Amino acid sequence: MNSDKNHVAPKVWLITGCSTGFGRALAEAVLKKGDRLLATAREPEQLRALIEQYPETAKAVRLDVTLSQDIQAAVDTAITTFGRIDVLVNNAGHGLIAALEEISDVEMHQFFETNFFGALRLMRTVLPLMRQQGSGHIVNMSSTAGLVGFGGSSLYCGAKFALEDTSEALAKEVESFGIKVTLIEPGAFRTDFNGRSLAAAEQSIDAYVPVSGASLKWFKQMDGKQPGNPAKAAQAIIQAVESLHPPMRLALGTDAMSLIQEKLEWVKTDLNAWQQVTVSTDYTDRASPPSTL
Repeated sequence: MNSDKNHVAPKVWLITGCSTGFGRALAEAVLKKGDRLLATAREPEQLRALIEQYPETAKAVRLDVTLSQDIQAAVDTAITTFGRIDVLVNNAGHGLIAALEEISDVEMHQFFETNFFGALRLMRTVLPLMRQQGSGHIVNMSSTAGLVGFGGSSLYCGAKFALEDTSEALAKEVESFGIKVTLIEPGAFRTDFNGRSLAAAEQSIDAYVPVSGASLKWFKQMDGKQPGNPAKAAQAIIQAVESLHPPMRLALGTDAMSLIQEKLEWVKTDLNAWQQVTVSTDYTDRASPPSTL
């Protein structure tokens, strides 16, 4: 665990999806510690109590991450109000329990607009400001499902996996500008993810009931019983942001740790078992080019 600090002046945070869950817990935590916050939600009136508690250091704006004009307006408001953005947290999103075959084109595009492309638009809008500052930290809320595929959640896993690799590549692109990138990979936490924020496909297929149907039932039964504490998750995220050497990935929860470890062992097992086939595909008459990764 890295506990070194790099916190001199109050940081300015822009967090999406602050009305409930991780976003709300993190918003409350950063304000309590004395930082500044541009809190966003599709219904900013849900943030009224938070803003009234911290009128000098918090401001709320409407932000639908699927709308480019909302994104630009939110970033402009943060700059006008606080002068800079030190930390962008892409948290807005929702779950979807459905087998891939059950998902329509409309559902597929709408889901990725919210859970992947919205984060990309926000990063592209904030990055020029962070480059000019010579510093910044992008925190992308991924999931254990960003590394581990779960049956009945193929689209959700796909969106998070896309965010994972995009973030990893981005970290290499912006390192020289003083910008850091961290992925947060929570397990099951006691937020409204299993309730209000969880959707199912409009059209189900009977053949997938044992998979997607069982998965949806499990999520509903676990609602309110998840082992993870959002307030503790918020403190862990703050610790990562304040670290001089923040992690590329931060798993949260004992369940996340176990599942990710199992996935790594699975990948290693397959890689070793098929090693001879893997290396047999190279040309034998020339040296391999040096890796650029």
